Amino acid sequence: MSHPALVPGAVAVVTGGASGIGLAAATAFAHRGLVVCIADVGDDRLAEAAAAVRAAAPDTTVLTQVTDVSRREDVDALAAAMHARFGGTDVLMNNAGVQPGSRMFGAEAVWQRVLDVNLWGVIHGCQAFVPAMIARGRPGLVVNTGSKQGITTPPGDPAYNVSKAGVKVVTEMLAHELRSIEGCAVTAHLLIPGFVFTPLTARGRTEMPPGAWTPEQTVASMMHHLDAGDFYILCPDNEVPRALDERRILWAAGDIVENRPALSRWHPDHAEAFAAFVKAGRPPSS
Repeated sequence: MSHPALVPGAVAVVTGGASGIGLAAATAFAHRGLVVCIADVGDDRLAEAAAAVRAAAPDTTVLTQVTDVSRREDVDALAAAMHARFGGTDVLMNNAGVQPGSRMFGAEAVWQRVLDVNLWGVIHGCQAFVPAMIARGRPGLVVNTGSKQGITTPPGDPAYNVSKAGVKVVTEMLAHELRSIEGCAVTAHLLIPGFVFTPLTARGRTEMPPGAWTPEQTVASMMHHLDAGDFYILCPDNEVPRALDERRILWAAGDIVENRPALSRWHPDHAEAFAAFVKAGRPPSS
């Protein structure tokens, strides 16, 4: 059974849809017969993305709109355009993100930009679209793109980690809110990609590392989990299976319960204990 919002003729909006996971998601929605609106920055990038989706799914209606998700007025204009043309939106994927790299004591402008796009962009999307999606009284779907870095918060790039930790909390609260509204047919889900080779993660590389998944593999996993009704869409990759992700997440939570040093997974005094913890959770065949 597919998610009830993922039906032919439904309207999907994908922010950050001009490349990477967003473009793969727009293409997957188009293959299911949805009308797709790709929102991103840059007319040329949008035109190329729309052409790629049309080539993959020739019978689909594809629209584009230049949108900077850090600007609430841009997101409001996007929602208004969908309402004016189609009467509303059925599927919203808040996927736009940036990762310029950050340092704890680095430039405030970098922190501001990352939080404005990665976190406020999701908040803007939810506030601009979701109330009207609820009011339509029909099945709806919201997917927010998070990150494992927002859960285990590894050292380095603190602004990105903070933004994605915020996305996790926002999406959890949204899902709870939606469940609490009588008769609401809109659901929210948190996409947690693994190592995905995209323009955001390429960092100058032209060949995909063997450990990475493609955006298409990640979106295929996402669609499977959406059809299953999962909230946490935890994606593996070619380096890290789900079992290892689970142990890393449990260890991170254990820092609080066990009163270990912050981020003890990377603390040399806990290296041996963490390795034993991971090993204990592996299936006998591994």
